[in-house]
Amino acid sequence: MWAFIKPINLIRYLIIWRVNRSLVRLPRCNPAEFSLVLGSIIANRLPTREAGPWRKALAPWDDYQGKALNLPRNPTPDNDRSKLTTIPETAWPIETVLFVYPGKMSYGQGEVILWELKLLGERADHGFFLEFILPALEEAGSTSNPQWYHQHSPWGRFDIDSVYAARGPHWEPLVQRGQLDLRYQPTPTQWAEGLTFGLTAGPSVRRLTWLTPFDLGETLAGADHSGHPVKKDEIPAPEAPTIQSILEALLARIACLLPGKYNTPGDVWNILSPEDQAALFEAIGRANDTRLRSHELVPASPHWPGRWIGRQTFSAIPPLLIPYLELASILHIGQQTHFGCGTFILT
Repeated sequence: MWAFIKPINLIRYLIIWRVNRSLVRLPRCNPAEFSLVLGSIIANRLPTREAGPWRKALAPWDDYQGKALNLPRNPTPDNDRSKLTTIPETAWPIETVLFVYPGKMSYGQGEVILWELKLLGERADHGFFLEFILPALEEAGSTSNPQWYHQHSPWGRFDIDSVYAARGPHWEPLVQRGQLDLRYQPTPTQWAEGLTFGLTAGPSVRRLTWLTPFDLGETLAGADHSGHPVKKDEIPAPEAPTIQSILEALLARIACLLPGKYNTPGDVWNILSPEDQAALFEAIGRANDTRLRSHELVPASPHWPGRWIGRQTFSAIPPLLIPYLELASILHIGQQTHFGCGTFILT
């Protein structure tokens, strides 16, 4: 397994904001607004040449009335939230995941908001985090810019309580009580140190629960495998993920994170030793034998990216497959991973 994950650069930051006003309400799609606001602040801080790709990445928000994410809750003809029907297919120009931990939507003074920022691939650079992302977080917490600051929005109403970096299953402090430890330098490989990758999993793992919406493929003509029409709130059979399709999505995800451009799942296969190739081949074979017994998948909220969310129950998932599935949950799979889509837990 180590050879399988060794080429993957990843730095995971756990960010904790402490609310400093009487009431804060998070937007319906937290990662989308986090991406828009923080991305805009970062673009304004970058030198002109480096800011170009960021401004290009932010441009689709104008077509989708991105500012509507931050409008007051009492709509008028000019700020009707219902006009925002979908999240644009865009992301920061560096490979990132913004994963806001599931929780409530309203927070009072002194309460904390937890979310995770993942820097992946060739731009998993702690120096960039310190120089641009952390100052953007600080500015977002104290801003009075009317573009973002409005009644009960989080912007301008929080302090950075702490920031941690992952070393395997543990979180190591980078910022505590507002104090930055400049001596601490997380590396892009420490995320995997100490992870067991399923070695402690029991033989009865059957359920997969999607924590965020997922989209592993296009709708197949609105019909199931038998050609019968599919109800609007019913997932087409080809889109209900199988263990095999999750493994395929994992290989596609890893290919995107390898050094260089235009990598394919075949390139992932080529970097493996014969022993790891044999293990992966066996895992794919076992995946074909793992059947989807039932599911409770429903359409994702129209205010979120991704297509479906819910739970799936399989026949007993072989322990051999658990490491690959756990890796998929860490990296996020499918479309719009920048907004946290495509992660799950196994039980």
